[in-house]
Amino acid sequence: MNTSSGQTTALYVRVSTADQRTDSQTEELEAFCRTRGYSKVQLFVERESGAKVTRPQLDAMMSEVRAGKVARVVVYKLDRLGRSLTHLALILDELQRLGVSLICTSQGIDTSGDNPAGRLQLGVLMAVAEFERSLIRERVNAGLRAAKGRGVRLGRPSTLAARREAILQLKAQGVGLRETARRLGMPASSVAKVISAVGHAGAYKPAPPAGVYKGCGD
Repeated sequence: MNTSSGQTTALYVRVSTADQRTDSQTEELEAFCRTRGYSKVQLFVERESGAKVTRPQLDAMMSEVRAGKVARVVVYKLDRLGRSLTHLALILDELQRLGVSLICTSQGIDTSGDNPAGRLQLGVLMAVAEFERSLIRERVNAGLRAAKGRGVRLGRPSTLAARREAILQLKAQGVGLRETARRLGMPASSVAKVISAVGHAGAYKPAPPAGVYKGCGD
């Protein structure tokens, strides 16, 4: 656990809109720090929705945490850090790895190293978050299996398919493989792959120029 006297206690306060006040949260956190004797504090005031993973003040606080400047993070309630259980789990995991404790003053949560109950609470939160992530993965995988069953082609469209016509037109004009690659800004191996695929499928017949019609008697 970080206990260096040079480290600060980060107070994170959040409301969802600009017209909401933060006074009650700030006063409670500051009073708590006075009771605990935390004299060196840094206040981060956020006016953003908790559903957002990236928030200016949260990001600034986590940068201080990663720099080793923070001994503990104090919030009024856990949902001040975030609404998403998965996002909360990521924050808690990072705080734990960096040896920074989390204290939620109104919920009795304290993950300090000398607090067994806090470590238990953290373990339960992490387990629930992992359960939620597993449910999300299963739903995604089930959706992918159903899409494949319907014949839906998954994944990004091949860039080679988009270049196929240009490659084969140049080939029909007698342009060599390396020159074709240079003109199209592609690896020569990719050009060769397209030509080889067409060779297996049959000879390439370029489309007639626009406006040219070949009738039955031609």
